[in-house]
Amino acid sequence: MTNFKFKKKYGQNFLNDQNVIDKIVNSINPDENDLIVEIGPGAGALTKKLKKYNCNLIAFEIDEDTKQFLLPLEDNKTKIIYEDFLTSDVKHQIDIIPHNKLYILGNLPYYITTPIIEKIIDLKLYPESITIMVQKEVADRFLAKPGVKEYGYMTVLLNLYFAIEKVCDVPRKLFYPIPNVDSTVLILKKDNKEIKNYDHFKNLLKNAFQFKRKTINNNLKSYNKETLELILKKHGYDLSTRSEAIDLETFIDMANNL
Repeated sequence: MTNFKFKKKYGQNFLNDQNVIDKIVNSINPDENDLIVEIGPGAGALTKKLKKYNCNLIAFEIDEDTKQFLLPLEDNKTKIIYEDFLTSDVKHQIDIIPHNKLYILGNLPYYITTPIIEKIIDLKLYPESITIMVQKEVADRFLAKPGVKEYGYMTVLLNLYFAIEKVCDVPRKLFYPIPNVDSTVLILKKDNKEIKNYDHFKNLLKNAFQFKRKTINNNLKSYNKETLELILKKHGYDLSTRSEAIDLETFIDMANNL
């Protein structure tokens, strides 16, 4: 590891605490007929322990310099794909492997956390769970409840599909090299809510949160005002309410009827 050249552009900070690694690995319970997708295996600390489940495992790694760590881990059930998860044909790689349940795990650089999760949702992969390590401030946003400043677009979007739980906090000192922020491990467990049109729901959310300090009336000017007002009133809100105060059930109702 001392000879490895860490690349800041990839947000490379390798976790070196076995207790946290075990908590991540034990957050899932796949059997031999399931599939695990790991995002950013790095030096393979998680990959090694995930192999204990004896199911198919695909790991997407952008940095080919990690081959020195990952090549020894490959076998007939473990495949390392040296591509950027965000640009790779992930759905094809998953579909060609027969499996029952899908589990996704990864230590996500904070600057691409949202795009990665959006891709998982947009591709309709429907994983049984997603266990991710993210910057603590990002975790706070994902776990936020209506009425607090951290509550936003991604909070609502994630809660449409998942029940979100904290696994553990991870101090920065447990990484090498030591990053500038602390991290949190979250598990997002499948919990799909009914929605008529996902794309419409997503666009409405983006519009609703585009200016966080403005009211829902200002942010959703292009939608039918009378219908919007009726929906808000039904759930105990009004047109002067800000989006950060509105719960998921109300956003679903808005998306289904506006």
